[in-house]
Amino acid sequence: MITLEKDGGLWTVTIDRQDKANSLTPKMLAELADIAEGAEEAQVFILTGKGKVFSAGADLEAAKAGMATSPDWERLSGAIARLPGLTIAALNGTLAGGANGMALACDIRIAVPSAKFFYPVMKLGYLPQPSDPGRMAALIGPSRAKMILMGGQKIEAAEALAWGLIDRIVEPEHLMDVARALAADTLAARPEITRGIKALCR
Repeated sequence: MITLEKDGGLWTVTIDRQDKANSLTPKMLAELADIAEGAEEAQVFILTGKGKVFSAGADLEAAKAGMATSPDWERLSGAIARLPGLTIAALNGTLAGGANGMALACDIRIAVPSAKFFYPVMKLGYLPQPSDPGRMAALIGPSRAKMILMGGQKIEAAEALAWGLIDRIVEPEHLMDVARALAADTLAARPEITRGIKALCR
């Protein structure tokens, strides 16, 4: 369901529940948050998924039971945002609902051409996790954030790139190669240089 691969300072976390569009159960969400909270030593932290969807957010049955507003969503995104290393969301497909938070918290987002982005909290009748709207608005501006969060718009990859929601579109077969290429300079650098650059970019 959730796999963690460590290759020196490179940590790769993969969501693999393809039969359920990589939707997250409470256990999977907690596991992701635990991994992120324990990744202080990672020089580069990559998040990705298997199949054609990065994550559909909360598992449908779990969402009905209250998972959609679980504090673990915020725990996960907050832990990623605090990591001292480079964080990359390698989005292998569509990103929906609360799963947006972990990608928004990353330093860099790359996505396949077929990826779509939506966050239907208005339709479903609950608030997004507290940090998600601010991070989204910082990337694409308040009006466009409201188009997604309040207007219920589903944004395709080309438009997401034009808006700044993602940083590059990559063909599926090259997605992880590009992610690793983006990681190379950071993996070769001293950790204090990485921390310094991240601080200067804030």
